[in-house]
Amino acid sequence: MAAQSRIIAVLGPTNTGKTTYAIERMLGHRTGVIGLPLRLLAREVYDRIVAIRGPSVVALVTGEERIVPPRTQYWVCTVEAMPQGMGADFLAVDEIQLCADPERGHVFTERLLSARGQHETLFMGADTMRGPIQSLIPDVQFVARERMSQLAYSGPKNISRMRPRSAIVGFSVENVYAIAELIRRQKGGAAVVMGALSPRTRNAQVEMYQNGDVDFLVATDAIGMGLNLDIDHVAFSSLSKFDGQRMRPLMANELAQIAGRAGRGMKPGTFGVTGEAPALHDELARAITEHRFQPVGKLQWRNPKLQMGRLDALIASLEQPSHDDRLVKSREADDLRVLKTLACEAEVVARASDAQSVQLLWDVCRVPDFRGISNSEHANLLEGIFNYLHESGRIPDDWLARQIKRIDRVEGDIDTLSKRLAFIRTWTYVAQRSGWTNDENHWRSQTRAVEDRLSDALHERLTQRFVDRRTSVLLRRLKQKEALLAEVNDKGEVTVEGEFVGRLEGFRFSQDKSASGNEEKTLRAASVAALTPHFHLRADRFYNAPDTEIDFTEQGGLMWGEYAVGKLVAGPEALKPQVQAFVDDEAGADVIEKVTRRLQHFIDRKIALHMEPLLNLQRDKELSGMARGFGFRLVEALGLVARSDVAEDVKALDQDARGALRKHGIRFGQFTIFMPLLLKPAPTRLRLVLWSLAAGHQEFPESPPPGLVTVPSDEHAPAGYHLMSGYRAAGARAIRIDMLERLADMLRSEDSRGGFEGKADMLSITGMTLEQFADLMQGLGYNAVKGEREKVKTAPAVKPEETAKVADATADAPETSAEEASKDDAPKEATPPEMEVFYTFTWGRARQQKHADSRPRKQGGAPKGKGKPRGKPQGGNKAQNFSARPPKAEKKIDPDNPFAAALMGLAKK
Repeated sequence: MAAQSRIIAVLGPTNTGKTTYAIERMLGHRTGVIGLPLRLLAREVYDRIVAIRGPSVVALVTGEERIVPPRTQYWVCTVEAMPQGMGADFLAVDEIQLCADPERGHVFTERLLSARGQHETLFMGADTMRGPIQSLIPDVQFVARERMSQLAYSGPKNISRMRPRSAIVGFSVENVYAIAELIRRQKGGAAVVMGALSPRTRNAQVEMYQNGDVDFLVATDAIGMGLNLDIDHVAFSSLSKFDGQRMRPLMANELAQIAGRAGRGMKPGTFGVTGEAPALHDELARAITEHRFQPVGKLQWRNPKLQMGRLDALIASLEQPSHDDRLVKSREADDLRVLKTLACEAEVVARASDAQSVQLLWDVCRVPDFRGISNSEHANLLEGIFNYLHESGRIPDDWLARQIKRIDRVEGDIDTLSKRLAFIRTWTYVAQRSGWTNDENHWRSQTRAVEDRLSDALHERLTQRFVDRRTSVLLRRLKQKEALLAEVNDKGEVTVEGEFVGRLEGFRFSQDKSASGNEEKTLRAASVAALTPHFHLRADRFYNAPDTEIDFTEQGGLMWGEYAVGKLVAGPEALKPQVQAFVDDEAGADVIEKVTRRLQHFIDRKIALHMEPLLNLQRDKELSGMARGFGFRLVEALGLVARSDVAEDVKALDQDARGALRKHGIRFGQFTIFMPLLLKPAPTRLRLVLWSLAAGHQEFPESPPPGLVTVPSDEHAPAGYHLMSGYRAAGARAIRIDMLERLADMLRSEDSRGGFEGKADMLSITGMTLEQFADLMQGLGYNAVKGEREKVKTAPAVKPEETAKVADATADAPETSAEEASKDDAPKEATPPEMEVFYTFTWGRARQQKHADSRPRKQGGAPKGKGKPRGKPQGGNKAQNFSARPPKAEKKIDPDNPFAAALMGLAKK
């Protein structure tokens, strides 16, 4: 121990902040160890330190749990599991008054006498330990801590009149269950906390009480050991307990340790008696409230210097009496009792023949008797473990698996599950011993998983038996004072204290329609009050949600998954819409503001992503003059404008201005001036919503399905809809703007005055039939004249080898008789020719003027194209068709010519 090391005893009653003080002191050092009396309390302190320093430097070590990171600086342990001789800078032991406890006292005494930190040692506990500590540690410094709140005695009170946030204390399982059943009937339910429960079950029951699920706690004296609970009143149902050997009355300091759990922080607390417990004498009540108790006289002690050479020497060293009058030899503990039992077994004695074997036997004997059945049964179990470890160095996997499998069942009542939990805790402890199993990590996880399942099942049974949710909810509603517990499942269904009350749709509560009258008002008030924390939690989750979880509808709604959480409203500009959040007023201004801000961030980012070309055009400071004005107009039009609407502006643009605009991706088409990137489905969908908002439409038109070149024209759509959707209406159908410009490029090469027929490429890019194409062309300002003609079939080609075969067959054929020749010369019935429909298109100015929205690029004239603009077009009145023209008639080959087939083949070459 370093010369500058100091030892401090921080003494005082409950609720003085001793444990918090120890944590602060430990974190002021580089390394530290703190020992606590309960595994549950150790976990609570571990969680507090992890929240401050993170999990990578904090260890948790108990008999049944071991979390040790590689870079551990701070160790949180049960007192029995504190590591020895590690030389930490700081060391603390809590509840040091347990040095006088008949069962565990010798462990605390040993820590008091020998456990030290390199720089600082802290012992926390009751002031009754001042005398023994000062006597045993002469250089100790004392720090007195005063209780932060007042504690008052309130006398006897019936359970039926017990106020909420009360704890009723019993000292047997039967007594605790009886009280819990009575409270369930009269008060709606109670949580149960006993030392025999697993930490996980105790945590779940405590959480149920702490969260307000129930207003009452029924417990044994286990709550007196450092557990911080929100208790206003403690009532004793008995003033005596069984200490393992006999029934005895509780001493004043023991009563004070439990009563002190009432009132936390600066909040005052009260204590009293209930049931069959007699009222406290005035002197005893004053001693508890004034914290005046009989000082501890002697401490429990057991020789820590054990002799491991022989089995009898080990037992003798454990039974060695103290030579200090201040230390009294502790009564025989479970580990010594089972060691004596095994020392009578011949096989065990034969195996424990050297120091290493004796040490192993002693380690096995220290496995706690969680089951509490009998000493002989516990000894039989430990004998089997010792034999396996001594023989093979490990406990066999198959044997351990069988032990665990017998316990891993969650059916049964409270007592059955409690026994199984006690059994599995034994194997949880065994799995934590280093080197006892082949795969420590596997068995630790296996035993912990079984313990967790049994703990959850026991918590469920306790809740089913001792909590009547319906009664509890009814009482709360009548009082309208207590905070209600609300739950919201993944379907949005809201339950208050387990009762269905409605649905939470986004941030709006839809109440159950079955309620009416006063019940409806009460239900609404209770539900909204209970949902307040859920509103805040949901708002936090929504604010941190990625944009992929949020979307806008084509009607301007804003969705979070399946829930509507707001809508878009018109802003100062088309590209700057605002949002209106759908949030209940009861959720509070903070929630409304947070949801609104998140929605505004979402839509601003959507516009920045899909309307990037427009925003870049708007922000371009290098544009000037006519180019800047034209760019401003295009931004106002959301990137699409009919050329006919800006014809004069386009004429006024010089080549430099056009070049500057083309750098932004602007295309000057014959029919439309647009940005091709804005014709994609996502920008189109957003553009229609922004346009509808700016135009003030009550019902927004929807965007066409993506990928279609033409769509049916909508006669009832508002003016400008087709343009904003990226199409141009022409007849019964509307054609996509970019495909229309491709068509216009094809039409420039045609004789629009003399007339032309549609080509296959024209039909291909529009995906139309000939009739649909004719209607489209008329919608664009062309005249379409329908005609019909004989369809010319192209003769199939004949291969040379087939021609030769035909010639050979003709040469070998017999001469045709006169009768057969007369049959061939007989007149045959004529087959009508197959006809086809075609259209001839010419520019129709008169029609074009009737359709102002379909004006071509060139004002006052036909679209420019090749061919002779005046006179008769080449080829007569018939223009070229997309199909082959009728071939010129040729002289037919006489079929009777024996060389007809050969000549026909040559003609085709």
